[in-house]
Amino acid sequence: MRFAPFAAVAVLSAATFALPAHAADTALGEQSGTITITVKSADVGVGYTWGDAQLVFHKHVYHYKVTGGEIAAVGFSNSVSKGTVYNLHKAADMAGTFAATSGEATLGEGLGGAVLENKNGVRLKLESSTTGARLSAGAGGLKFEPLK
Repeated sequence: MRFAPFAAVAVLSAATFALPAHAADTALGEQSGTITITVKSADVGVGYTWGDAQLVFHKHVYHYKVTGGEIAAVGFSNSVSKGTVYNLHKAADMAGTFAATSGEATLGEGLGGAVLENKNGVRLKLESSTTGARLSAGAGGLKFEPLK
């Protein structure tokens, strides 16, 4: 009979550790889709980023051209970011500029993450994998334009 109290403590402990991750997602808003962003960045002082994105929203796939920049960056990198979209109520709200303050240090391969938000309140929580040689820090943004 000693197993039952041990099992109850184990379940409560696991729930306690899972709670902060769930609370962080809840703070971002209502989960509404997923996104994959593939970009390249070339930088000499001011950075420039270009690529594409694929949004899955209400069982439909939407494609976007992605451009952007960063205030202070040097180097070149390729990046693939995957993540969750929050507070997206209609696909048209995805278009526009997402702002972020971030940094990157890549030499060979790197990992990162970011949370971006646009003027429509849509938020992106991203995990990134990068290759190349790049150092960046500061404010930047990504502009999403729908492809027809």
